[in-house]
Amino acid sequence: MIASSMDKKILGISKNLIKKKTGNLFLYSSAVFVVIVCIFPFLWAIISSFKKGADLFTTSLIPQKIAWENYTGLFQEQPFGINILNSICVACSTVLLSLALSVLAAYAFGRCRFRGRETLLFSILSISMFPQVAVLSGMFELVQSLGLYNKVFSLVFVYMIFTLPFTIWVLTTFMKDLPREIEEAAILEGASKFTICFKIFLPLLKPAMVTTGLLAFIAAWNEFLFALTFTLSSSERTVPVAIALMSGADQHELPWGNIMAASVLVTLPLIGLVLLFQRKIVAGLTAGAIKG
Repeated sequence: MIASSMDKKILGISKNLIKKKTGNLFLYSSAVFVVIVCIFPFLWAIISSFKKGADLFTTSLIPQKIAWENYTGLFQEQPFGINILNSICVACSTVLLSLALSVLAAYAFGRCRFRGRETLLFSILSISMFPQVAVLSGMFELVQSLGLYNKVFSLVFVYMIFTLPFTIWVLTTFMKDLPREIEEAAILEGASKFTICFKIFLPLLKPAMVTTGLLAFIAAWNEFLFALTFTLSSSERTVPVAIALMSGADQHELPWGNIMAASVLVTLPLIGLVLLFQRKIVAGLTAGAIKG
């Protein structure tokens, strides 16, 4: 009897170990599969950026000859450096303006009580639900009437349409979760609303601001339709438009090596920002998930 009970316990332990190992194997296999699917396109773009001519259409992971001219040609054949600078200025300006306005709006929506607050908040969010094409003609008339057509900083004004609703909504949610006791103590000390918003609440919102700011930066950095519509000359274009309009010596043949090199250069800043602010991003995404 004792031996049979011991055998049953050993058998149960073995089954649990097998289940645990099977579950771990499935988990690790899924993780590896997801990593490969996510990383391989970028890895292939890097490999292709060092290929040229017929070598581009081979499946070899190692180029027969490293074509550095794909990278140097970007800056020699067109003002790609100016295009990168345009994208940096537009994306950074869009993020700074969006966050500055969103903090004020989030304080009003999250901490102040007024009639129609929820309706106005949902109205702001509903603006982001419209596709870009739906507002394209109206924005074109507005930009042209303001004399901003074919000027790179017109894109800052235009990009606020899809960055502001998102940043306002997210920061308002975080602003509502901040403890009331902090605000009440500041009011008792004689602090103004401006002081409470920017000197007390703003430091507490840093993780949320980094997360929303990075997402707004990525959206502005990668935007194509508005940039194609509102900029005409090559010196005013951002990098997505510059890459899309690339052409080689033969107008019927696209310079795929140069396009891959440009794509790699454009993606590297985003990867660097994510790696630099990854802790803040995780803190911003998980803040408010657990209360108490």
